[in-house]
Amino acid sequence: MPVEYDEELVEELKKTFEGLQSPVKIHWFLDPDAECVYCEDTQQILDLVQQASNNKVTVVKHVKSDPETRKYNIDMFPALLIHGVDEWNIRYFGIPAGYEFGAFIEDIVDASTGRVNVSPEIREALLKYVTRPTRIMIFVTPTCPYCPLAVRAAHRFAMVNKNIYGDMIEALEFSDLADRYGVYAVPKNVIQIDGEDKLEFEGAAPDPYFVAQILQAYGVELPQKLQEQLAGLGSEEIDETVEDVHEHHHHHHHH
Repeated sequence: MPVEYDEELVEELKKTFEGLQSPVKIHWFLDPDAECVYCEDTQQILDLVQQASNNKVTVVKHVKSDPETRKYNIDMFPALLIHGVDEWNIRYFGIPAGYEFGAFIEDIVDASTGRVNVSPEIREALLKYVTRPTRIMIFVTPTCPYCPLAVRAAHRFAMVNKNIYGDMIEALEFSDLADRYGVYAVPKNVIQIDGEDKLEFEGAAPDPYFVAQILQAYGVELPQKLQEQLAGLGSEEIDETVEDVHEHHHHHHHH
């Protein structure tokens, strides 16, 4: 799953990265004792990003036993954590390849500017109600075109409220975890509060729907304004955004 990069992509990235303001640090966490199928490909992606950003983006490697691992609550490997103007929980477990590469680049830009594109109502709801460590796990595959929308939503929310951990989880690399959560279609989204699974849903949902799920996990009723926004969304905007994982997944079940 390497990123095929030609001159064109490099030029495009350079242009995109002209918008970078503060330096961005990507923490890369590895477990030296575990097999890492896509670490070389990930290294290529990180090199590309560092180069195209003219070293405004730097990469810091950590191993499982480093203090940073505990400090940033990294519990699975390989993991990428993006810090910029501030330290948020913008996290990737597995390779940010295929469609996820675009989300990765957008996250880097957001982290560098500190600007996050969420409506005032969404920001207010997230700040008011998300009071505990809350993990939003987004299971993806690199070939799923809707998955980056879900990942970006989780990461934008993580920039609004540091209680939120926005986690992309590449389902093929973390297949045991994906099986445990019955991931047959992606994106599959799981919301945990204080380490406890509260609810899950499939698809790339618009912000009001996504926040409604988070508040439901907290047992909180959606604020009126967001209810109105939600009512304005057609259900078709929510339902069609799932991709079947079966064809990638069946080989796990022949043990």
